[in-house]
Amino acid sequence: MTGVIPERVTARVDGTFVVFRIGMRINSLWKVHRWLPVFLSMPRMLRELEADPESGLLETQASLGLREQTLTQYWESFEHLESYARDPDAEHLPAWKAFNRRVGEGGDVGIWHETFLVREGEYEAVYNNMPPTGLGAVGELVPASGRHETASGRLGRTDGDGTPVDTGGDRRDST
Repeated sequence: MTGVIPERVTARVDGTFVVFRIGMRINSLWKVHRWLPVFLSMPRMLRELEADPESGLLETQASLGLREQTLTQYWESFEHLESYARDPDAEHLPAWKAFNRRVGEGGDVGIWHETFLVREGEYEAVYNNMPPTGLGAVGELVPASGRHETASGRLGRTDGDGTPVDTGGDRRDST
C-alpha cells in the first residue's frame, strides 16, 4: 500500500465505471447463528474476486460497525459486476441462495446493495494528506489545483475559481 500523499490531489478515471455499495445490518445481535454465516460469506467472495484479475473488481473498501457493515466497491463495468453475481460457479450465488433459505424475510439480519453507473466526467473527488483511497486508488492522482481547485471545477462546471464554463448546454466537461 502506498503511504500518505502530503498534498491535495484529485482522482481522474478514464471512461465509465461502477460504484457498488453492499452491506448487512444485524437486527438481532443475540441471534449469532443467523447473522454470522452472512457475515462470513463476504470475505470468501472478496478473496475470490481479488485472486481473479479478470473479474473487473478494481477496489474494495470496508466500513465495520457494531450492527452494520458496508463495502464500497469500484468495478470496471456493470457487466463485470453482474457476471460475477450470476456465476453459478462463484461464491456469490450460493451465498445469496443460502441467505434466502436460512434467513429470508425473518428480520434477524438485513442485506442491501446500491449500484451507481458513473460516466466519465460526472464525479469529483479530493484527498488531503491521504494514502490512495476510493477513486484515488483506482484512477490517476493529479494535483487539485487550477481547474481542479474546486468541486465545480473538477466537474467541469467552472474554471476552478467559480467562473462558469460554457459547456454548450451539456453540464459535463467535454475535456
